Amino acid sequence: MSLLTRLVISVVALINLVAASVHAEPVNTRVIAGNLAFPWSVAVLPEGGFLVTERGGRLVYVADNGDQQSVEMALPDLFATAQAGLFEVLLTPDFATSRELVLSFACGTLSANNTCVVKGILSAQPPYALLHTQNIFTALPKKAGAAHYGARMTWLKDGSLLVALGDGFVHREQAQNLDSHLGKIVRIHRDGSTPDDNPFTHKRAPEIFSYGHRNVQGLVYDAARDAVWQHEHGPKGGDELNRIEVGGNYGWPIATHGIDYTGARVSPFSELPGVKAPLYVWTPSLAPAGLALYKGDLLVAHLAGKRLQRLSLNDEQWVLSADYLTELDARIRAVYTGPDQRVFVLTDSPAGQLIEVELP
Repeated sequence: MSLLTRLVISVVALINLVAASVHAEPVNTRVIAGNLAFPWSVAVLPEGGFLVTERGGRLVYVADNGDQQSVEMALPDLFATAQAGLFEVLLTPDFATSRELVLSFACGTLSANNTCVVKGILSAQPPYALLHTQNIFTALPKKAGAAHYGARMTWLKDGSLLVALGDGFVHREQAQNLDSHLGKIVRIHRDGSTPDDNPFTHKRAPEIFSYGHRNVQGLVYDAARDAVWQHEHGPKGGDELNRIEVGGNYGWPIATHGIDYTGARVSPFSELPGVKAPLYVWTPSLAPAGLALYKGDLLVAHLAGKRLQRLSLNDEQWVLSADYLTELDARIRAVYTGPDQRVFVLTDSPAGQLIEVELP
């Protein structure tokens, strides 16, 4: 993709954002639960109700009527401060029979931490407890600070697990280092072992699936198209939507549409040979924070943008087709679709809400 083409994509995205902010579409909503402390992720249980993670470290069962119960569990290495904490809860594909799920979270201490993943078994009925937790992945190296963990996850059709990892903010050069997990998407088996067909098994971080990422906040496998869609935060501008390919380099920090928070250039390049070009760019940044599939479209939750956007594929190009929930004036942390295409969002606040959204 040429520099001119990429510039056009950015300009079109900006025009679409301005238009959408004026012509937001009204939809019906239902608040299922409130008073959730910075909720981060939600999973729909087949027996009814939801599991919701709170960044501070609590896993919450939310009944269909909104009642809440803390799920008993042990995460002794949990590190929760600033952006660090408990992140994604993801049911296994065979959860209905195995009761197994995975959790991502920040682990370690302020001076030495990174992203961890554990698996555990949810008890059969309320009051729920998470049993037999076992670490299946720890991102290395451990680093200082409490920012940019990534931590979104998705299952592939072969049953392997993709885990998105941030660059640690001040460690951004590590995103191009294939001996480090920082700024990568990794692929592991359910037991934590490394698949033999990963692209960089000869390196010190053989779990790496793709690299050159800043802070991945949306990750979903599209079975109908056999595609992995992902979005990540840019710095000041340059939020990206990508299609993730095995072994792909997505550019951070050597190629980006954004600039540093100081106003300085991160890189003089927005494209480079061998770097995968983004499919859609948000400039100015809206801070995309969740990603879901809905009727063949992509739903994108936004923190700074305080909206839910819908992207549709038109002639192999993702275009903005609708803008929702601007009337809430709320930071939206996540969006999910249930197996029956029900849509749920989480708002990001000390009194966050789980909301069902009726979309056309």
